Amino acid sequence: MVKGGLLKDDDDWSRIAIKEGQKLMMMGTADEIIAPEKSTVFVEDLPEEELAVAVGHSAGLVNLGNTCYMNSTLQCLHSVPELKSALIDYSTPEGRNVDQSSNLVTSATRDLFKELDKSAKPVSPMHFWMVLRKKYPQFGQMQNHAFMQQDAEECWTQLLYTLSQTLNASSSNGSGDAVKSLFGVDLVSRVHCQDSGEESSEVESVYSLKCHISQEVNHLHEGLKHGLKSELEKNSPSLGRSALFLKESRINGLPSYLTIQFVRFFWKRESNQKAKILRKVDYPLELDIYDLCSDELRQKLDGPRKILREEARKAGLKKNKTSDSKEKDVEMTDAGSSAGDTSMALGAEGSKETQLTGVYDLVAVLTHKGRSADSGHYVAWVKQENGKWIQFDDDNPTTQREEDITKLSGGGDWHMACTRLVLSPSENDSDSFICRISSYRTS
Repeated sequence: MVKGGLLKDDDDWSRIAIKEGQKLMMMGTADEIIAPEKSTVFVEDLPEEELAVAVGHSAGLVNLGNTCYMNSTLQCLHSVPELKSALIDYSTPEGRNVDQSSNLVTSATRDLFKELDKSAKPVSPMHFWMVLRKKYPQFGQMQNHAFMQQDAEECWTQLLYTLSQTLNASSSNGSGDAVKSLFGVDLVSRVHCQDSGEESSEVESVYSLKCHISQEVNHLHEGLKHGLKSELEKNSPSLGRSALFLKESRINGLPSYLTIQFVRFFWKRESNQKAKILRKVDYPLELDIYDLCSDELRQKLDGPRKILREEARKAGLKKNKTSDSKEKDVEMTDAGSSAGDTSMALGAEGSKETQLTGVYDLVAVLTHKGRSADSGHYVAWVKQENGKWIQFDDDNPTTQREEDITKLSGGGDWHMACTRLVLSPSENDSDSFICRISSYRTS
């Protein structure tokens, strides 16, 4: 409608002298308003299982009274998806030589991990704590009517030992040791006596490497080298007496997840108590242990490492290409696909050692704050699937920056990597690179 009359659909607008700024009135019937197919749901209104997914990380664990050592250990182990899968498939073995208390600990671990995955609110590990104390009474020690602080390293060791026994026994053929495959490190050692010239070799399997800390150690790699050397006193048949032997070890088999213990606690005789080494020991977000491996293992790693370097080089070249080199882009893609097929073939036909490269990414850190092993506070720092780091301080998970993780190296009273570093096989950040070397990641 304009001043002076009503306009119809077929009117000629050219005959209407519309002036600038003139007002027009639109008249008609509004279309029917269609309601949205799905109503808006706010995060706080989501069901608990969906809320846990939306939050982006698992729930925290309630501190039941100096149980931070247990909570942080569980959060680090909970970050290993293959371990969770093995626990889901776990059923109490029949006719196997496994004590009932070990089965109870394994079942409680499985149930607790399930609850952590589906809950957004803090979870109470009361049932797990009860069966853990029944299996290992030292975790139930009390002082002044309160439960004492315990060593997270001991909790980690005892729990992994229990799981290795039960998960192995529950497998269909009795030979599938999931814990050994995930965390077991095979070592080959040369034992030599300088006095007699005796020499022998030993093989063993451990669940972690040790980083020994001394005045000469400033970096994790240096501490690992020290940890692979030790002195032991034993009987020498040729000398007919006790003698000092030097034991030098090399890694002869790699696990899916490499765990490293910082040996910060030691027994101080003059004070008759455990003391803590506060020295700063730097560690990287990516660790290459190739030079700590035996010659036999290095030969197995050389092929995958060569392909990894070649793929990384090609991925870098692709990023630097300009838009006028399309033909070369096609050629490079074909070459990359060929290399990718080779790596996939290695992953399909090779052994576990062939698939690994000796390069590991940091995925979890277990820290201790304080100057004594019998006090202080343990915290877990875990990398999520989306790449974010979460600090699990008992029932209070908080997001952390990646650059803050390497600051947990010690040197003061702040949280320091003490009990565990957990590392998984490294993958490059380039999407085209990940899909080609995914076969190197053991499952």
